[in-house]
Amino acid sequence: MDVKWEQLPQADWEEFHSTHHGALQQAWAYGDALTSLGVNMRRAMVWEDGQLVAIAQFMCKRVLGYISLASCTRGPIYLPELSPAQRATVYKRLRQSIPLPRLKVPLFSPDRSHEQLDPAETRGMSRVMTGYATVLLDLTHPLPILKAQLEGKWRNRLNKVLTNAKLRVHVLPSLKRCQWLLGQELAQREAKKFHGLPTDFVQAYIGAAAEPRQAFVVAYAELGKNTVGGMLFLIHGRVASYHMGWADDEGRQLNAHNALLWQAMAYLQDQGIEVLDLGGVNTHDLPGISRFKLGTGGRAITLAGTYF
Repeated sequence: MDVKWEQLPQADWEEFHSTHHGALQQAWAYGDALTSLGVNMRRAMVWEDGQLVAIAQFMCKRVLGYISLASCTRGPIYLPELSPAQRATVYKRLRQSIPLPRLKVPLFSPDRSHEQLDPAETRGMSRVMTGYATVLLDLTHPLPILKAQLEGKWRNRLNKVLTNAKLRVHVLPSLKRCQWLLGQELAQREAKKFHGLPTDFVQAYIGAAAEPRQAFVVAYAELGKNTVGGMLFLIHGRVASYHMGWADDEGRQLNAHNALLWQAMAYLQDQGIEVLDLGGVNTHDLPGISRFKLGTGGRAITLAGTYF
């Protein structure tokens, strides 16, 4: 196998990433956005007999002044037909060839559950962190089927909020609305004392996309002259990832987020998006948000974890 780290063809990367429903963290624009914010990123494409068989994007940093830590989150992305032995070879070649000073510590967090991961693939590697959990919605199903899959209480709340003639829901790639929602996100982070990717990342991600207005969409709900809730989704190939949401007290009482997510699903489906990744699920620390995501009827998946 031949691993290339420099002068990679962006079009080939994006086509491979889109075809195989790659996660946001493996998107080309994700890497460009973090690079613009000062993060050291490395990309690799793996070829075998002239065929592209895997791609991998790493976030890199120096630890203790002499350790080069490189994290491949929800990657590499493989051709599905690669055998476990071939995948093991990809890991080996990436570890050996990553262009970083020694001591190199490459970490891999495969975008599959423990059950989907063949032990032969990670033989010789150690799991050093438990896996991330998310919910994946298959948007290739018609809307009536998606609605039938909703958990009963979730669907009842949706039906009720959709009959509220005073509530207006809009779904569009508005930079102005995106900026407004980022402001709400900053305020709620300060109020609730939690952290995430810097909000500057969203603007950098949109700016890095070949077609910025195809890289995101904002859903927001208005009641009279007041905006009572909003959601932001980032688009990467044929997948969209929920990035953030906000609602005021009135929006929460009306279950505006049910309407926002439902209308966003319809919009994304119309744009040719095949999978909606609803992001992290943590029933211990975030039970309400987790129940909301699980109530969509999507496929809950706990990833295998991080390997060294």
